[in-house]
Amino acid sequence: MPKRNTVQRRHGILSQLSKHGQVQVEELARRFDTSEVTIRKDLATLEQSGLLLRRYGGAIPLPSELMSEPAGTDDGQSPAQQKVSKRKQAIARAAANCIRDHNRIIIDFGSTTAALIPELQSKRGLVVMTNSLNVANAVRELENEPTLLLSGGTWDAHSESFQGQIAEQVLRSYDFDQLFIGCDGIDLERGTTTFNELLGLSRVMAEAAREVIVLAEADKVGRRIPNLELPWSAVNILITDDRLSTEQQTLIEQQGVRVIIAAPDNGE
Repeated sequence: MPKRNTVQRRHGILSQLSKHGQVQVEELARRFDTSEVTIRKDLATLEQSGLLLRRYGGAIPLPSELMSEPAGTDDGQSPAQQKVSKRKQAIARAAANCIRDHNRIIIDFGSTTAALIPELQSKRGLVVMTNSLNVANAVRELENEPTLLLSGGTWDAHSESFQGQIAEQVLRSYDFDQLFIGCDGIDLERGTTTFNELLGLSRVMAEAAREVIVLAEADKVGRRIPNLELPWSAVNILITDDRLSTEQQTLIEQQGVRVIIAAPDNGE
């Protein structure tokens, strides 16, 4: 699997660094039979984890005075990935199972939608549109190198995303298979709700996609938030966790929405 190969290769890079005191991108690419772009991504991730220091054309060990407890772990996860709850990871895995190779997808800003990015590693030929710089940066780190599109628009510091008419115009010029979007709350009668008053882009995203998939933890069900983001008529699938009650699931399914329950591997 790609993730396992990635972890093994990065361990191998650290082993070469320990043995030789320095490593070169070109040499590592030959040794591990991969591209120089992939090796540079490996070195960037290892540097972010405090395991080496990049320099032009390669890397050297981190100076002893800068050594600290590594931010990464043996499973190859970045610090951002480690902060993602097991429930969000389960939701992300279930969402990835809905994506086929060569799909054209939109990923909205948000921590739950961002958790989907590592799960895309095995997909081929994806086109990913996003209005989030965090999502865009995570997509750029994937070895399968999806085609990345940014919506552009006006930067909204509150949501840390691009919004506004320019972003809406860009979205209207494309056609997508799926939209993956989060929410702040779920109104069992109306649909998804949000604290963000900038609702236009979310609705345009939904219009531009053949299938709208909402990713939300079950504790968001019943939150009283005034801003209706997407009515149930605009939603095809809700992916949530196993805290959703049978009654809540039935009420949502009565709105014509398919509900997928994603149970964490080992609970919280």
